[in-house]
Amino acid sequence: MNLLKKWSKAQVFWPIVIFLLILLVNGIVSGGAFFEMKIVEGHLYGRIIDILRNGSKLMLLAIGMTFVLATGGTDISVGSVMAISGAIACSIVANGGNVAVAVLVAILAGVVAGAWNGMLVAKVKIQPIVATMILMVAGRGIAQLITNGKIITINSDSYYFINGGYILGLPFPIFIVAFVVLIAMLFTKK
Repeated sequence: MNLLKKWSKAQVFWPIVIFLLILLVNGIVSGGAFFEMKIVEGHLYGRIIDILRNGSKLMLLAIGMTFVLATGGTDISVGSVMAISGAIACSIVANGGNVAVAVLVAILAGVVAGAWNGMLVAKVKIQPIVATMILMVAGRGIAQLITNGKIITINSDSYYFINGGYILGLPFPIFIVAFVVLIAMLFTKK
């Protein structure tokens, strides 16, 4: 039992050490420019802020995939589910719909896709990688059907705010990720 506790600490410790080493190397190679930050019109800008904002989508996917992998599952359809949800949200907003409704319907579409995968694995007894491959292959086609194969242009300030807005000088996506991490931590504790 004591060995398991040490192994668990090592699993947490070494990725953090490697991450800090990568930051150090980036700082040295860039001559310190990697860590530079400036405030422009009340918003914080810099390479680290850009990495956090642009990586927020992957962070959200990683949180979900952590639960999938921790429970012994495999899901390779996450990109397609993201495409379907995004296509639905963009279509609703582009046609004059409410942004909150668009986000809720997109989340509901993700839940339905997950339930589909879950049904294939739990009830039909298909291996998780094969079951999720079905949606991986079909999902992008479904997203194209939703958008009629066209790029959707959106002119909504509130929809733009989800990825491009700022609160307290920090990009809004950072707050979304922090909220989801908090919910995930509470979920795992309870």
